[in-house]
Amino acid sequence: MAYEVGLWRIGASGEPVRVSSNAIPLESQLETLIAQDSAILGAPLMIIGRQVSTSFGGFIDLLGIDGDGVLHVLELKRGRTPREVVAQILDYASWAKELSHDDVLAIYAESRQELPFEMAFSNIFGASPPDELNADLRLTIVAHDADPATERIVSYLSAFTVPINVAFFRYFEDDGRQYLARTWLIDESKPSRTTSVKQRSGTKETWNGQDWYVAMGEDSARSWDDARKYGFVSAGGGTWFSRTLVNLPIGARIFTHIPKVGYVGVGTVTGEAHPANEAVLEIDGEPRRFTDLDLKARYRHEDDDQDETLSEYVIPVTWIRTVPREQAFWTQGMFANQNSACKLRNKFTLERLLEEFKLDE
Repeated sequence: MAYEVGLWRIGASGEPVRVSSNAIPLESQLETLIAQDSAILGAPLMIIGRQVSTSFGGFIDLLGIDGDGVLHVLELKRGRTPREVVAQILDYASWAKELSHDDVLAIYAESRQELPFEMAFSNIFGASPPDELNADLRLTIVAHDADPATERIVSYLSAFTVPINVAFFRYFEDDGRQYLARTWLIDESKPSRTTSVKQRSGTKETWNGQDWYVAMGEDSARSWDDARKYGFVSAGGGTWFSRTLVNLPIGARIFTHIPKVGYVGVGTVTGEAHPANEAVLEIDGEPRRFTDLDLKARYRHEDDDQDETLSEYVIPVTWIRTVPREQAFWTQGMFANQNSACKLRNKFTLERLLEEFKLDE
């Protein structure tokens, strides 16, 4: 059950004076306030569309996305009965859950926002968009009155892990000033509220079948100067770090990124990955043992002589274009990932990398 919100002003004599609560004069005003600052719902959302048209003719009041790529359907009660508004938002959910990654970007583009999706996302959440959008879905009814029927229906659905809740807003006016207060029907801090329904693989951007992202973390174990000079990328220090790099296929085009610096090179994988102490690279047409090269970094990890899963793995690359670390390329909103290697699906990032490295496609 939602908590009733009360507001008191301390009078001139120190006595409490209750400020009366009313319905917001225009519900469209509340829609605008949420669109302007979605944090009034408790956590930041990026509103990607208002009055979003569905395939069956209905219009979603507000469609937003959070920092994890979860899509949020926000529907104002607008004086409808509990049965009507709950049925409506569930109907919208049946449509929204089928939206692909590209559909989400198209809805954002149709809203005529000034910035590209990726840059706007980065501005709000301080990070690049996740590889997967709309993997989960959340439903929020925005209302003023906490009628028992709405509470019963929504609480019942939530008990069966339907990701639905009601945000109640109270409107106060006192001495020429206006205030909003918000409560939730169901406590959003409960662990169960973080669980919603998983969608399908279409929530990822379409992959072009050739391009990969590789993170080349620089420390005492590896150096971009070495990788650029001799033609390789590497990762290691544990299975979690090396497993994705080891699985890079021969012929893959990789875009290499130094974390927190930027993109520094593009090249083609020309061989399989091997531990540094076994790797052989072709240098000026001649095979050379990796450990015989004049390297700046050591490509060793503590105890890797006793545990081979800690080994640094090296994979040969023929570079197409590279730049020094100091000339790394980065634009706000570009893709970055904690994995050592993964498929590069992000069109925003690819378009800028193709231009920066002067590639045709």
